[in-house]
Amino acid sequence: MIKHIVLYTLKSDVNKDEAVEITKNALEPLVGVIPGLRHLEIRPAYQGGMDFALYSEFESKEALRDYANHPAHLEAKSHFWTFLESRCCADYEF
Repeated sequence: MIKHIVLYTLKSDVNKDEAVEITKNALEPLVGVIPGLRHLEIRPAYQGGMDFALYSEFESKEALRDYANHPAHLEAKSHFWTFLESRCCADYEF
């Protein structure tokens, strides 16, 4: 199993609550659509300098790799990618 964690900062002119909701609505429904994606959640951050976090679990490294290029994931990203200033990602096995 792989845990995939991404922390995001938003551009200064973006409404945080709306951006988090749009991102959540775009990505969370991918569970059950993309093979190997077992869990995904989006939550606003309240400390640490980041605006929100993505936490997800995958069956394997290959499933995470395939998720990155899956058409449903690419389409979902199109709904929020322009809001982002930066992102930081970490993946690990458990």
